[in-house]
Amino acid sequence: MVHVRVVGLVHDARSRDRMRRPILPTVYVPFQAVDAGAAPQAIGRGTFAVRTSIADPLALASLLRQEVSRTRAAFRVSNIRTQTAIDQAPLARERLLSMLALFFSGVALVLAGIGLYGVLDYTVLQRRREIGIRMALGAQRADIVRTVTLGVSAMVVVGALAGLALGMATTRYIEALFYGVKATDPAMLAGPASTLLIGVLVASLPPVIRAMRLNPVTTLRE
Repeated sequence: MVHVRVVGLVHDARSRDRMRRPILPTVYVPFQAVDAGAAPQAIGRGTFAVRTSIADPLALASLLRQEVSRTRAAFRVSNIRTQTAIDQAPLARERLLSMLALFFSGVALVLAGIGLYGVLDYTVLQRRREIGIRMALGAQRADIVRTVTLGVSAMVVVGALAGLALGMATTRYIEALFYGVKATDPAMLAGPASTLLIGVLVASLPPVIRAMRLNPVTTLRE
């Protein structure tokens, strides 16, 4: 039986290859005393954490190598990295997936905006006589905007609700794609909804402006 003394506890931490896996029980042990003439292979591997207040911690790399070798001749420094680099290294896959998802979602949003703009502009062109008559009879600008955008807005709302319902129904299947957040997080749902709303407003603006600039007299004359 081996007796050990526990000198402290630390919070759970994920290792570089277990970012999406359960956290395993981990024990940190100190270096054993090593004689000056011991072979380097008997020491094993370890990590030293050095705290500094300088802006570029890597500037101390050469000094650290000298000091470590001077302290124990059997020690050799193989790799020096900043804490920021260590923290970001395991998240390289997640950042790549996030960038790809952001790119394709941006492309989809642009294509949807172009399609929405085309539908609205064609609607205004086809209904210019109706809009001109409404304006001649005293319709307000808000009424014209409602007339132009009502149908498309209804389609957008129905599509957004259908997408939200489908996403909620497939939560357990797509939750593996998210890291550090839940698929039902309100912030995660509010972000895409706000982006979609902004895209709809931007795509609807030119046709609405064109509809409001129609001249009733010219339209009735045609």
